[in-house]
Amino acid sequence: MPAPSPYAAALQAIPRRDRDLEVLGARTHVVEYGPLDAPRTLVVVHGFRGDHHGLEPVIAQLPELRIIAPDLPGFGASAPLPDREHDIAGYAAWLDALLGALEVRGTAALLGHSFGSIVVAGAIAGGVPTPRSVLVNPIGQPALSGPRGILTRAAVAFYRLGAALPERAGFALLRSRLITRIMSESMAKTRQKALRRWIHEEHDRYFSGFADRDTLLQAFRASVSHDVSDYAAEVRVPTLLIAAEDDDITPLAAQHRLERLFPDARLVVVPGVGHLIHYESPVAAARAIRAFLA
Repeated sequence: MPAPSPYAAALQAIPRRDRDLEVLGARTHVVEYGPLDAPRTLVVVHGFRGDHHGLEPVIAQLPELRIIAPDLPGFGASAPLPDREHDIAGYAAWLDALLGALEVRGTAALLGHSFGSIVVAGAIAGGVPTPRSVLVNPIGQPALSGPRGILTRAAVAFYRLGAALPERAGFALLRSRLITRIMSESMAKTRQKALRRWIHEEHDRYFSGFADRDTLLQAFRASVSHDVSDYAAEVRVPTLLIAAEDDDITPLAAQHRLERLFPDARLVVVPGVGHLIHYESPVAAARAIRAFLA
């Protein structure tokens, strides 16, 4: 029997609208939550290998906002970008075009989680206009420098093997449920059995929803080749960093260093949680976002 979502009731109370848009020649799936006439709009960008579902626990805590949650190109229900690399520059161009298509370019605040934090920071540094940005579990230093750098090296080897194998075998490896569970176990910090089980099931459901092997490998290379510190000095809008006390990918000391690289940033630390703030502490994240946007 599937584990029930602890955030389902709150999410179901929020109006939801699904639609597909053509952005840079590819279908982008977009989900909108909340009132269309809300005084503030927030566009949220999910992390690597996930889709819009990952940020729904946070969205559920912000019913007063209009929140737009697209699936990144090549993930979820969005098609890959044709004739364009799925790197930070490619995703930044896509985000800029999406904001224009939605008619919120320059008015919507931008939020990125994990890999999405790099996409959002890179986009703003490259000139995408926004009044404010929020980075949740920001990747604040090179991937191989974190306290679990050895796991990152193992991930690099894993993706290289997935690329080297024949297509069918490589695809099967990259979608391995065992590897997904190892990843999920390593990031979850909660000791609540029901919540932990639900987190694992969420990863099982959505972590392998990528369109093809090439897109996944391109995005992975982007995720380990860049981090938010590459772009922070050029992000000249007020920025909220929501970091975790026990994040194994970017430790707290690195988050404090990252905060100082921004012209205008403030750091909120969520205690007792790791790289899954959006799953384990969405209420704390939403509280910080609400105060910041207000």
